Formats: sequence, structure tokens, C-alpha cells
Amino acid sequence: MRKNRLFLVLSFMVAMVMILAACAQPTEAPPEPTKPPPPPTEAPPPTEPPPPPPTEAPPPELGSEEHPIKVLFVPSVDVDFMIAGGELIEQALNEATGLYFEVSIPTSYAATIEEMCASPDDTIGFIPAMGYALASELCGVEPGLASVRYGWNVYWTEFVVRRDSEFQTFQDLEGATWAYPDAGSTSGYLYPSAIFDDLGITIGETVEAGGHPQVVKAVYNGEADVGTCYFSAPLLPEGTWTMDMDPDIPDELVEDCARNEEGQLWCGGYRVLDARAAISEEAPDVVKVVRILDLSGEIPNDTMSYSPDFPEDLRAIINQAIIDYVASEACNATLCHESFYDWTGAAPIFDENFDGVRILMEAQGITLENIGE
Repeated sequence: MRKNRLFLVLSFMVAMVMILAACAQPTEAPPEPTKPPPPPTEAPPPTEPPPPPPTEAPPPELGSEEHPIKVLFVPSVDVDFMIAGGELIEQALNEATGLYFEVSIPTSYAATIEEMCASPDDTIGFIPAMGYALASELCGVEPGLASVRYGWNVYWTEFVVRRDSEFQTFQDLEGATWAYPDAGSTSGYLYPSAIFDDLGITIGETVEAGGHPQVVKAVYNGEADVGTCYFSAPLLPEGTWTMDMDPDIPDELVEDCARNEEGQLWCGGYRVLDARAAISEEAPDVVKVVRILDLSGEIPNDTMSYSPDFPEDLRAIINQAIIDYVASEACNATLCHESFYDWTGAAPIFDENFDGVRILMEAQGITLENIGE
């Protein structure tokens, strides 16, 4: 009995050990609970593309009121009269073409050329032959029209002296005081310079008078011995003046010279059209005091030229407007007046017409730089 109890105790102890051992065995960890997926997020609203950068407004059209066509005149004659006529020219061209224009008179021939080249796509210049040759070389200025005066498409340099002087030939001018309009003037400077050089004449002091009328005035007042300025052929009582005729008024008619009611200078039946007529209002006796010593050879008339990039389609319109304007009575108050450029007509002209001028310029070493000095 005692053995049975011992057996039971031992059995109980073994069972307890087994139970405890079983309890001591590691158990697998339960699987971690899975995280729920994040809630769906809303898609961001579509973003609008950034606005394009602001574009610059296109420039105003050439010939509009905001961008008028520039019209330049060299200051070769009565600048005050030219300025007064500028507005009339603007108005007439606007009425003829529908385009807007802005007239100005630069301070010199050189300044006119420089401004044409500085504004290559919107400028017209009324410039003489040498001015055109310089501008075409500098920046490609192109000719549009040339003036016609009383049927002539050429003009000349006149050498003027006082009637009471002893000068009778070019050779007599050795050492004389010389008045010229501007170093950019074809008739006033280029051609006489070439003649003096060809004849070996050394001029004395020089006076840059500022314009053709001022040259005549310098000789009239005794401030220069000789002056060089433009010569346009006189109108004769009969027929047409020719190069083999005396350029001056016949001696027997000098005392009859006077201005008429229209302001024209007449000597008997001869109408004076050279530079002396430009000062006849303030000096009615100019022909009695100043005579023509001699003339140069023929010079191409002054031009209306275009800056190099001026639109081709506008050139034809403006050319015709100028031709029509010069043919009208309105022009007599401006461009066609003796105190302005005295145009009586306008006709096409071409670059090759100025080759002779270029030859003289090269021989004289004339450039834009030295005419502006």
C-alpha cells in the first residue's frame, strides 16, 4: 500500500514535470495585425500653365503719326525761310500720300549725312551731289530724284567778286580771301577746290560763310575777295542761255536791275537766278556790286535721296508725290522758291551719274570726317 502511494506520488511528480516543461516551451508569436492601407488620397487639382510672358507691342508703322518719315534739308540757303516752309511741305505730302512727315534742317551738310545713316530705314535727305556721294559710300544711301531748274538738270559753280575789284581771271585770285558756303558743298567747295589745284592757285585766308547767300553777302560787304556759290542759268528775253555765252548780265543792263512785285530779280529782260538773287531783298543793288568772274564745268543737280533701308514700296509713292508737288503752285511758297532750293521740276537720277563727283572727291582727299572739321 505504501508502495502504491509512492508510485502515485512519483507519477504525479513526473506528470507535473512534463506539464511544467511543456509550459516552458516557447510559443510562436501571433502574427502582427496588418496595418490597414492608408485611405486613398485625392489627386491634386490640375495646375494652370503659367501665363506667357508679355509680348512687346509692334513698333508703329512707318509713315504713321507715331512714326513720321524724317525729311532733312541741308542748310544751304535761307534757313529761316526753309524752317517756315517745312510745315507746309509736311502738310502737302500728307495730303498727297496719307503718310506723315517731319521736316528738319540739320546744322550742316555733314550733320545731314550722319543723321541719314543713323536712321537707315525712315529718312529722306535733300542733299547735293557731293553729299550724296559721301552718304552712299558711308552707309549705302540711294538716289530717288534730282532737281530740275528751268529745264536744266545740271548747274555750275560761279566765282563772284566785287565789280570794282581788279580780278579778271582765275590766276588773279592768287592769295585772295575765299568765302565758301560749307565744306560739304559741291558747287561751293568741291569744284572750286579742284579748279584752284588744277591751276596751281594758292588761296589766302578762307571764310566758311554758312550758305550760298552768305557767300554773296561776304563779297558784297568786302569781307572776302572771291566767293564760290551756285549758278543757275538766267532766263533770257529770247532763247536759252548756253555755255558759250557770258554768264553775267550784259553791262548795259546792270543799272536796270531791280526786284519786281513778286520778289524776282530782273535786269531789263533778263531774270537773275544765280545765288545773287537770294540776297536781293536786303541788297537790291547786288548785281551792281557783285559780278561773276567765271564758272566751273557742269555739276549734277541736287538730289532727294533715301536712307539705305527705306521701304521700296513707299519710295515710288513719295517720288510721285514730290514730282506732283513741284509741279503745283503750292511749291512756289516752299521748295520751288528762290529763297529755298528753286526747284521747277524733278526727275529720276541714278548712282552712276555721280561718278565724276567721286573722282574729284578722291583727288581732293575729301571725306565725311574732313568736311565736318
